[in-house]
Amino acid sequence: MSTRHEIELNRRGLLLTAGTLAVAANLGVANAQATTKQNASDTTSVTEIGRRKLGSLEVSSVGLGVQNMSRTYQQTIPTRAEMHNIIRAAFDRGLTFYDAAEAYGPHEVERILGEGVQPFRDQVVIASKFGWNIDLETGERLPGLNSRPEHIKSAVEGMLKRLQTDRIDLLYQHRVDPQVPIEDVAGAVNDLMKQGKVVHWGLSEMGLNTLRRAHAALPLTAVQSEYSMLWRGPEKGAIPVCEELGVGFVPWSPLGVGFLNGAIDARTRFAQGDIRGIEGRFAPENLPTNLALVGLLKTWAHRKQSRLGQIALAWLLAQKPWIVPIPGTTQMAHMTENIDATGITFTPYEIAELNASLAAIQIKGARLPDAVQAFSDVEAPAKS
Repeated sequence: MSTRHEIELNRRGLLLTAGTLAVAANLGVANAQATTKQNASDTTSVTEIGRRKLGSLEVSSVGLGVQNMSRTYQQTIPTRAEMHNIIRAAFDRGLTFYDAAEAYGPHEVERILGEGVQPFRDQVVIASKFGWNIDLETGERLPGLNSRPEHIKSAVEGMLKRLQTDRIDLLYQHRVDPQVPIEDVAGAVNDLMKQGKVVHWGLSEMGLNTLRRAHAALPLTAVQSEYSMLWRGPEKGAIPVCEELGVGFVPWSPLGVGFLNGAIDARTRFAQGDIRGIEGRFAPENLPTNLALVGLLKTWAHRKQSRLGQIALAWLLAQKPWIVPIPGTTQMAHMTENIDATGITFTPYEIAELNASLAAIQIKGARLPDAVQAFSDVEAPAKS
């Protein structure tokens, strides 16, 4: 059982010269002009990345997943100061949506994010997740899941301390606990909302009946699941239900864990501990076939004069106006590229052409190992 947890859990001016000031008729006029220009500059920064709504929650059009900021897929440990720099630079470029979880680290990623956003905490949306059976004090990974109401409340207290904040803007159940009715989970979250410790809530990788029951018990703001050109499963289930209920959708792994960036080729082999090494879609026998998708991305990147990953993100944004991908990265250049993807648009004809080409590519191999996939699409037990 411990292998399951280890596999799953290892998983964002204005310059006035002295000469300009001298020309101003008086200081008041100069200050008014400066304020107007500064506001125009700020507006430009925000407009470049855009805004979207997850239910009633407004966020930037793309977010930043911080999962690997304590340890990457390759098992390297990034420099903490540089992770803070990426978090703050993303905000400077208009990004306001940051995604973490108690399971990432465990605990350590929340600390890194809390440190990084301190200068502008009240101007951003922080999402985090509970649900894995993690020791609340030590962060030790224990078997199974735990969404008992009292455990949820204690887990959130730990999140608030690590994130150095008084509330979680968007709290997800990371995986559905098959032992706890979703109505009980919603009740615990509702209590936290009444206390001002949680503002919005959501689910991740849940069964569709559980999604409906959860929304009926306490209206959801967002659903988070894997979704990308590489894995389009949600198009057949979660996305239509979200559209029906008015719930936003947040794709994790929107770049196919590096595949859609062109970071993987037919000769790629993965480091020990890298979950991609045990995913069927990246197995040596399947990579040559699946690389047809990368070939398609290269064609479109050339047409749009952009990067491969930018096409993949722009495609997601084109699917629904309430989809907000959260690409993760530990590299400044990649963060910038991801944000710049919001400037790429498709005409209706182009998106139809691209979708038709995607439909012709059949991806070989499972998206996750069986031991990990077993935690997805789970239905919560009935409320007695």
